[in-house]
Amino acid sequence: MTAIEQYLIDTYRAAQLGAPMPPPPGRDDVAVLRSARTYAQFRAVVDGREARHPWRAALHRLTHPHAAPQCGP
Repeated sequence: MTAIEQYLIDTYRAAQLGAPMPPPPGRDDVAVLRSARTYAQFRAVVDGREARHPWRAALHRLTHPHAAPQCGP
């Protein structure tokens, strides 16, 4: 069963029981990714490393594919 099929079944069941509708699949995916990125930046600061901006780090990886990764001291 796919996520969409399960969502439709849950929506039908909620309508029959008068319960609130479930969130559609994938609605909170971006929020989860953002919180994971924020946590990674937090851990970098706590560990004493530089908390780089994710776009800047991704751009650096694309433009310098053979450069050694920049990790703590």
